[in-house]
Amino acid sequence: MELAGRSALVLGGTAGIGLATAQALERGGAQVAVASRSATKRERATNGLGEGTTLHDVDVRDRESLSALFASLAPLDILVCAATGGERAMGPFLEMDLDGFQGSFDKLWGYTNAVRLGAEHLTGDATIVLVSGFPARKCNPGMSAISTVGNAVEGFARAIAPEITPRRINVVAPGSIVTEMFGEDLEQGAKLLAGVTANNLIPRPGTPEEVAQAILFVIANDFVTGTTVDVDGGALLP
Repeated sequence: MELAGRSALVLGGTAGIGLATAQALERGGAQVAVASRSATKRERATNGLGEGTTLHDVDVRDRESLSALFASLAPLDILVCAATGGERAMGPFLEMDLDGFQGSFDKLWGYTNAVRLGAEHLTGDATIVLVSGFPARKCNPGMSAISTVGNAVEGFARAIAPEITPRRINVVAPGSIVTEMFGEDLEQGAKLLAGVTANNLIPRPGTPEEVAQAILFVIANDFVTGTTVDVDGGALLP
């Protein structure tokens, strides 16, 4: 898929991986729309996005507003879902508040809302990318909720890929990436993640831009669908 002139929507595109993806799509010549539920992040993102990119207020859990957004932007060639949907619970499962565990699935519900409601507004050769994470297949202690949701996201993509063909859907699964999720001080976040990633084959945390490169790969490669691409510095390996 050539990016120039294509229309793209990045949900959760005002920070971290989503913002890096929106910027990469801009550089490729796509017409980009970015959506987020956070007014603060939308305001910050204006400094890092081009004048042609539009910003929109939407919560992926709100089906009515999401449907209206799709209708206003249709037709779309590219849909990237990088929104977390809400808070993610962490900690020992047997001590975890079950409402917190359940709430972590807002990410999955946001993705399913986006794909289900957006499908009718996608072009015939459109491509969809969802963002998961390496805990889906290698769960460290305290990450059971995140791991389970990631499993569901990846299974969802494989399950519906045959139903939406010739439109394509893929998942990109990042490792430990330096984003605002670990605090607004990115330098401090990088130091925190340095310890976590010290034993990886590539012993450092990744960057949002490195994940965005993988997202653009599955967007551009017309021979890839229903798969998961890992960008994790070898975190899945022993």
